[in-house]
Amino acid sequence: MYAYLIGHVTDYNVEGIVVEANQIGWNVKVSEETKNYLLTQKGEVKIYTYTYVKEDCLSLFGFISKEELELFKKMISVSGIGPKGALAILSALPFEDLVFAIISGDAKSISKAQGIGAKTAQRLILELKDKLSAESVSAIAAEAGDVSFTEQSAIKEAIEACVALGYSYQEAARALKDIKDDSLSTEEYVKLALKRLF
Repeated sequence: MYAYLIGHVTDYNVEGIVVEANQIGWNVKVSEETKNYLLTQKGEVKIYTYTYVKEDCLSLFGFISKEELELFKKMISVSGIGPKGALAILSALPFEDLVFAIISGDAKSISKAQGIGAKTAQRLILELKDKLSAESVSAIAAEAGDVSFTEQSAIKEAIEACVALGYSYQEAARALKDIKDDSLSTEEYVKLALKRLF
């Protein structure tokens, strides 16, 4: 219905924010991550929106990026996860960490979200793992300034090795993200990662 809102945040409440645009105050439900980000912003903001219509309610959900909005849409397509549950998951994990958690099958991190149990987290992973293609991870890596990061098989193998040693996918990926040396072997990447993780 509405693609986005551009305006000033005039209020913060338990469920989200109020965005004043064209002399109208819009109640927008947002994640805690989004709310915390907006608290640091001054002036006008752009909020991508999703309109949720049900028999007895009409709600507007807001997101900082198109990628976050698309992930939200994918999550609510999963049986047992409604808009409230999807927002709880986005509140529990930053966007980047959530994508990595889904791709790496980290149900434990996802189930930390309020109202999301282990079975629901596993269902989310099962249904979205293939939908969140390598492009999603590449986009995240690109934001960090390293487009080739996810294309390097030695790094992928090193991350998998770190996960096998008990570290989370996110921890291992962060430890290796800024290393730009194509000549390193998987073993050398693992050693570098472990030094940073200790």
